Amino acid sequence: MMASFPAVLRASGLCLRSPKSWAWLSGPPKMRPGGPVSWAPARMAATVTLEPAGRCSWDEPVHIVVRGLAQGQQVTLRASLRDEKGALFRAHARYCADARGELDLTRASALGGSFTGLEPMGLLWALEPEEPFLRLVKRDVQTPFAVELEVLDGHEPEARRLLGRTVHERHFLPPGVRREPVRAGRVRATLFLPPGAGPFPGIIDLFGSGGGLCEYRASLLAGHGFAVLALAYFRFEDLPENMNEIHLEYFEEAVGFMLQHPKVKGPSVGLLGFSKGGDLCLSMASFLKGITATVLINACVANTIGALHYKDMIIPDLGSDLKKHTITESGLLDFMDIWNNPLEEPYHQSLIPLEKAQGPFLFIVGMDDRSWRSEFYAHIASERLQAHGKDRPQIICYPGTGHCIDPPYFPPSRASVHAVLGLPIFYGGEPKAHSRAQIDAWQQIQTFFHKHLNGKKSVKPSKM
Repeated sequence: MMASFPAVLRASGLCLRSPKSWAWLSGPPKMRPGGPVSWAPARMAATVTLEPAGRCSWDEPVHIVVRGLAQGQQVTLRASLRDEKGALFRAHARYCADARGELDLTRASALGGSFTGLEPMGLLWALEPEEPFLRLVKRDVQTPFAVELEVLDGHEPEARRLLGRTVHERHFLPPGVRREPVRAGRVRATLFLPPGAGPFPGIIDLFGSGGGLCEYRASLLAGHGFAVLALAYFRFEDLPENMNEIHLEYFEEAVGFMLQHPKVKGPSVGLLGFSKGGDLCLSMASFLKGITATVLINACVANTIGALHYKDMIIPDLGSDLKKHTITESGLLDFMDIWNNPLEEPYHQSLIPLEKAQGPFLFIVGMDDRSWRSEFYAHIASERLQAHGKDRPQIICYPGTGHCIDPPYFPPSRASVHAVLGLPIFYGGEPKAHSRAQIDAWQQIQTFFHKHLNGKKSVKPSKM
């Protein structure tokens, strides 16, 4: 039996590398140098206003305004949150109030800190983990993330006195969205249904090689009118612990579940796949019935990591050469060059015959993806489809964008410890460009699915 990818990696020696509450604080007079009796009186407390003021979904922008400051007052804004495991993520930015003593983040540019320039949502997308190489993900979508926002007098590191504070809750179950755990036959998943009677256009959502059941993208997408099935396929409950062998019949069963559900609009569903989940979606679209539209986020055009089985057919793993990995200056593993070229012998046998698919494709590509050559793979797909008389797929390339393209306002994951490999992996991307790509890609995904599953041409544009 072929050794698993993690086993090969370890054998290579790489493993040896090593709701809204307010609180105001007014302090004593602040002493300033310049004489034995020179001092400055304490300024009045500031107020932090958020719009929307109530419940807010994670993928929704928030308008932040600070009032009650002095004209031109220098302040530092800090944001922090803890994930379900207690890990702390923080960001800060330095600003100056305007002539009216206000600070409106849609008009004021950050002068320094975690980011610079006009970035109204920078305090969220610039959050960084206190412990290196942690990725911010939402494990329980039934609870919100509580983001603490603070206003401090002065510019860090000299900023000391707290002027204002609020806690901003960002939810992952949009209003009216229903969450239904699915244990049907072999299928292990969670179904998210929009408010209303339905039926709704259906989507199956697959994540990558980290395994488990990831729900946050599906739950947020359901808030935009889709019935979305977050589907686990390994490392969850009684599913296999690895991907040495993947059987497409499992995914066929998931498609059947969706098409038989009374809240899902037939006669077909869409697919959304990231990384390894992307090539699985390509295989599903190529071999299974009932699939109309497929979105791939930084996916390979060949079958990867483990052999794919369907009936009497086997598509081999593309394979890789771990000796071709590189180490970044920060000591991170860069896997860009380890993968075999699917256009070369004998690796072309791993290519997925996507020309058999019935519906259109959308490829979302990060041009600084360091996990593999996503742009190269997307163009292979385009050439293959056209060579077989099929329509050219839609390919959207984002400069400065790495591998892990999440819904809007998630901090870009440039590097993190892989859930299966247990090693820090470099994913690429420049934070500001990557964060903007996530906003646009989220809208493009909705537009694509509304068009091909629901007959709509567009979605509401972003407020930011």
